[in-house]
Amino acid sequence: MTTRYGYLGPEGTFTQMALLSWTSSHEGEHVPFGSVDSALDALRRSEIDAAMVPIENSVEGGVSATLDALASGDPLVVIGEVNVPITFVLAARGGMPLADVHAVGTHSHAWAQVRGWMDRHLPGATYVPTLSTAAAAAGLGAGEGAQGYDAAVCAPVAAANHGLEVLAEDIGDRAGAVTRFVLVARPGSLPERTGADKTTVVLFQRDDRAGGLLELLEQFSVRGINMTRLESRPTKDSLGSYCFSIDFEGHVLDERVGEALMGLKRVCAEVRFLGSYPREDGALTAVAPLTGDADFSAARDWLRSLRNT
Repeated sequence: MTTRYGYLGPEGTFTQMALLSWTSSHEGEHVPFGSVDSALDALRRSEIDAAMVPIENSVEGGVSATLDALASGDPLVVIGEVNVPITFVLAARGGMPLADVHAVGTHSHAWAQVRGWMDRHLPGATYVPTLSTAAAAAGLGAGEGAQGYDAAVCAPVAAANHGLEVLAEDIGDRAGAVTRFVLVARPGSLPERTGADKTTVVLFQRDDRAGGLLELLEQFSVRGINMTRLESRPTKDSLGSYCFSIDFEGHVLDERVGEALMGLKRVCAEVRFLGSYPREDGALTAVAPLTGDADFSAARDWLRSLRNT
């Protein structure tokens, strides 16, 4: 049976580039969706087998649509990650001079990464939000004139796909910008432990009180676990109610990670486990002295001996 992969479309998005690097253009069926929510909802309904979605950008931080969608609804898990270097162009229909651009369409995360360039070169241009960078290019390529903008910020491939003229290249404010994408699936078999792994969780506090966040973070620090991302997101239950989305080094099969998860389960109202998976860069997790599997096993054996006397 053909594997069906969903992604934030249309064709030409950076998300599609991430999916192509994960699979290949010839592996499985690639299904575009208009939003992160629609892709993950289709995954929950078993209409697709996995979905590639953006989760973090080196300039703008976490992608709120993805973080919120993973923190609620039927459980899903991350099974892999892909980091994609981001390069933007400003594109328009043929014959449109740069000086005549008065409105620019693109995704909000892309706009945040080109604001400086826009302020210098098109200070009077209005920003028009679109569902994705590729959707902005597609709107111009359709040539219907109803999209409300004169040019699009998009990937070079999206400009080429829709027959647009590139007015300016490499317009990002930060060289080396990278977006991290994750491949999400329904819960099932865990990816194997590699020694170069990440785990993602969402933590919900029992109540809002002084030291509450510190209590959560101590579960990691006392076991020598390094966090690679920590973000708060509103639970939407009430004003001031937040949950915490966290990536950290290690695999659920690591003794120290298992101990930390048990500690979190004890002190949190809810721990949403979003998977353990290999990190793309292959960097091995540095295990601090006295926090390896053998150390935790020895301590557990010692306690068992006390209880059996």
